[in-house]
This record gives sequence, structure tokens and C-alpha cells, in this order.
Amino acid sequence: MDMWSLMAFAMPGVLGTRAYFKRRFDKRKDPSSQNRLAARLRPFLLRRTKGQVAKDLPPRTEEEVFAGMEGIQEELYKAELKRIQKALLGLDSDEAVKKNSFAILQGLMRLRQICCHPGLIDPKWLKEESAKMNALFYLLDQLREENHKVLVFSQFVSMLDIIKTRLEVESRPFNYLTGQTKDRKGEIEKFQTTKDPSVFLLSLKAGGAGLNLTSASYVILYDPWWNPAVENQAIDRTHRIGQKNKVIAYRLLTRDSVEEKIRILQHQKTALVTNILGDEGFASNLGMEDLQFILSHGGGDDEIPPPPPKVANVQKVTTKKKSIVQKVAKKAAKKVAKKASKKDSKKDSKS
Repeated sequence: MDMWSLMAFAMPGVLGTRAYFKRRFDKRKDPSSQNRLAARLRPFLLRRTKGQVAKDLPPRTEEEVFAGMEGIQEELYKAELKRIQKALLGLDSDEAVKKNSFAILQGLMRLRQICCHPGLIDPKWLKEESAKMNALFYLLDQLREENHKVLVFSQFVSMLDIIKTRLEVESRPFNYLTGQTKDRKGEIEKFQTTKDPSVFLLSLKAGGAGLNLTSASYVILYDPWWNPAVENQAIDRTHRIGQKNKVIAYRLLTRDSVEEKIRILQHQKTALVTNILGDEGFASNLGMEDLQFILSHGGGDDEIPPPPPKVANVQKVTTKKKSIVQKVAKKAAKKVAKKASKKDSKKDSKS
């Protein structure tokens, strides 16, 4: 509906009324509706991608790195997952999901925080192991040996603080930038000018746009964001005009968790952004089926049961089909009878 709202303001009537738009361009009811919407909007949109403007830009590679939870982290995740599943048992439609969207997103946020580090939901777990944290420092060790600079993005400032503490303990050089950083220019210049391998910790909101960090050629996204476009902007802090080296971006994901399911849904929904240029809010467009997919695997035996089939609607559809078939059969019988009577009358006249 974001696209309809924009076009209703800029060019009223192009996409019809709100009811017409829902009926005509609902991709869940009709898969081909996406193509119809793209064809309707294409004459009014002009888009120039970075690949068309900067053709000499080196290639960009994206890889997904998976880590498996163990111990306390896994136990906390399973317990939280079961709690959310029980809370969502009563939801049986997309409308019910939208009405309870705040509680749903809050529960998903806690699951994602556990995936990052148990200490994000309770400081008493700060000393516990984090599978993703171990995977991060394994990558940082390898890149430091090869004398590379690295950008590390996270949406949770508290997670950056945990990483920062470990870097300080291990006496590793790093820079740090969040919304609370006062000397942004100084942090950027230090990272850009140093020749030693270094790590730049950035919050996704504060450092995901408007910065030029081409001295780094590696990017690590510690936790996935709802909107893939935000992640792409973070990677583009180094993959931009002035970059001479190949850029490699790593996405850290926790195996058998909501992070893995969210990433799969991102792949499916990115096609809409690419084809229609509609930067839709990923989280706000989660439906009942999406929610069942996210919460039905990994960490618990209990699953959210699918909504009961609507038998009444099916019966209505079948009765409608029967009545239509009966009408068509009656019309066909009348036509045949008329033709037969005409032939008989012609024969009588000849005789």
C-alpha cells in the first residue's frame, strides 16, 4: 500500500482506488499481479543504478556464514521460542497478525538478540559463549593475518559494546561510531589513514549511509536487518567510487533460527523491490504464512498450527460453480432444440 499512497499523491488515479488496487495487485492472490504493477508503473519511473554509472567499479561478493548455538544460548533461545509460539496460537489470519504486530516484532527482537549474544537480554549472561561472536573473531583473525581492514555493522549498540570490550582486552586496534559519537570525522579519518589492519565498529543506523570508507574491502554484517536495502547501503560504504579492490561482505547468521528464516524471506521479497522499485517495509508485510515459517523450525518441538480450513467458503464456491454449469447446460439444450425444430420445419415445407 506504500506504492499506492505515493502514486495517489503524485498521480491520482493511476493505480485506481484503494479497493481496486488491493483486488488487482495482491501478489498473494495472484502471482502475476507483480508483473502487471511493474508494467503500470514503468512509464512513470526513471532509475539509474550504480552499475550503470560506475562501470569500472570492482565486483562485490556476498557470502553467508552460519554459526550453530550451543549451551546456555541454545537453551535461552528454545525457551523464548516456545513462549512466543504459545502467545501466537490464537492468531489465524493476516489481519490478526497486523493487529498484534508490535508484540510479534518484540518477540522476534528478543530471539534475534539471543542469536547475537545472550547478554543482550540479560547482563548476567555476558560471560556466556556466543556462537556468532566466535565466528566473528575467527573471521577477524584471518583478515588481520592478511593485513585487511574490516567494517563490522550491527543494529544493536550494546552488541557493538560487547565486541569493543573484547577488542580492548585483546589489544586490537579499532574505531567506533554510533549515534552518540561526537567526533565522527576524527574516527573516520583515523580509520582511513592508518595502514595497519584495523576494525571499524559501526551501528547500522549511524554508519549505514553517507560515509566513504573505501580503505576497507571487507564488510561483516553481524545481524540481519529487516530491510535488505539497509544492508546494501551499509556494504556500499566501501563499495563505491574510489574503491580499487574487490569488496567481500559476510552475513553472520545463526543456524536453525529466526535469522535464517528471515534471510530466506528476504530473498523472496527482494524480487518485488527489484521489479517494481518498491522499497516496502519487510517487517510490516509479514503475513500469517510468513510468521508460521519463521517460528515453526529450530529450537522447539512445538509448532504453530496452520489456521483451520474455511469449509463454508469452499461450499459456497462449489455451489456457485454448480449453478453456473447448470445455467450453461440449459442454454446449450435450448440452442440444440431450436436448431432441431428449424430443420424439421424445413423438411415439412419441402415435402
